[in-house]
Amino acid sequence: MKLKVSRPVVLLAMLGVLLVVVVIARRGESPTSADPRAAGARQAATTASAKETPVADLRLDRLKVEDTELGPTTRNPFQFKPKPAPPRAEASTAKAPVVVAPPPVPQGPPPPPPIALKYIGVLETGQGRVAIFRDTGGDIVNGKEGDIIDGRYRLLKIGVESADLAYVDGRGRQTIRLSGQ
Repeated sequence: MKLKVSRPVVLLAMLGVLLVVVVIARRGESPTSADPRAAGARQAATTASAKETPVADLRLDRLKVEDTELGPTTRNPFQFKPKPAPPRAEASTAKAPVVVAPPPVPQGPPPPPPIALKYIGVLETGQGRVAIFRDTGGDIVNGKEGDIIDGRYRLLKIGVESADLAYVDGRGRQTIRLSGQ
């Protein structure tokens, strides 16, 4: 009877054996199985290096922090100036006059509201160019240059990527860019 073993299983077994060999080689010989002279030499090298390195004198009393002038509640690590002197008693008794600024004066009539149309395209027809717009309600409106659109706006100029509109009374000229929707 033959035992069939797949190739990945064989590779995994070989990898395991290789790993065990590497770990044993890295660990080195243990002092019990090695030559006693080698273990003694290793111990002598360790004690020699310990004797050569002097131990620094630790002064733990230097680590104690003395109290500073600022208490924990008045300390601000982001303030680099000394604490300002308290105000004089004379300044606190005299009251400064209260200055009331006049309200701002309106500078003419308010500007007209923005034109609420979206420019979605232009058509080239036999009669000329026709601009197509969508209003806020979703309705489609169109017109040629000079036409009144939606009863409120006059179409001044039709361009490829924009259209110029103004209110019928001539105020609030606005360029509307092509939005495509």
